[in-house]
Amino acid sequence: MVYIHTWQEFQDAAEALYSKSPNNTRYCVKWKSSEGKLVLKITDNTTCLKFKTHSSIFLNRFESLNLSLMQKMQNQQRREETPIPPSVAEILSSVEPGRSSPAPAQLPPTAIPTASAAGGGVKKKKPKKKK
Repeated sequence: MVYIHTWQEFQDAAEALYSKSPNNTRYCVKWKSSEGKLVLKITDNTTCLKFKTHSSIFLNRFESLNLSLMQKMQNQQRREETPIPPSVAEILSSVEPGRSSPAPAQLPPTAIPTASAAGGGVKKKKPKKKK
C-alpha cells in the first residue's frame, strides 16, 4: 500500500481500477477528526491505492470523485454525456431544418436521483402500565 501524492494521479488510477474490475473493487473513506486527516482507499484485492490529505481544498475534488464512482457503480452516465435519442433528434431537426444538434434548452429533462434526508424520527417511549 503506497500513498499517491498527487490528486490527479489518484483520481485517474482509481477510476481505471474500478473500470478494470467493477465487481471486486471496494472504496473506503476515513475521516480522522482528531488529526484533521482524510484518507481515501480503493482496492480490488490485488492493487491498493491510497491518498491522504490534511487540506480542505480537496473536498470539492473528493466530492467530484465520489460522484463519478457512484455513477459508474450505478451504471449511469453523466447528464452531459447522455446521447440524444434518435427520435428526439429527428423531431428537433424537423422544427429547425439544417440544424444538426439541438440547443440544450430544447432537450427533454432527464431524471437524476438526488440525495434526500432519510425519514426517521425519535420514537416516543410508551408509558409503563401499572398493575
